[in-house]
Amino acid sequence: MVQEGGFPIKLSTDGKKSVILSEKKETKVFNGRNYVLENSISGDFALVKGWKADTKGNVIFRKTARNFNSDCARAAKTTIVEVEEIVDEGQLDPNDIHLPGVYVHRLVLGEKYEKRIEKKVLAKSDSKGTTKESSPEVINNYNNK
Repeated sequence: MVQEGGFPIKLSTDGKKSVILSEKKETKVFNGRNYVLENSISGDFALVKGWKADTKGNVIFRKTARNFNSDCARAAKTTIVEVEEIVDEGQLDPNDIHLPGVYVHRLVLGEKYEKRIEKKVLAKSDSKGTTKESSPEVINNYNNK
């Protein structure tokens, strides 16, 4: 049904009638297998957070930022990257670059990178030595500086 079209995209307010139906999708054969082609997702802007960049816009991501930031940046018409550190051109190892500068349109040096989003909370004990559950004072301390 997805390939042939006619799949309901939007229903009427009562939910009984299809107002908008999907269009027929283009198909191609690769190595003897049929595939349905889809349009890619794109956005006007991508705001991503990087760790380090050079003056040409080549970006290195750290940890979980590597999951989707590179894909989002490549799919957008305009990519703005906020980084913790900007170094001179040529100081980054080409093997470490996760996003080439050709995809970066604006580079912003962020300020005050205190990563205080978690607080260590230990269970408190009363005078009898039994442990009581304690709740943290602040669950998300990100905005409190």
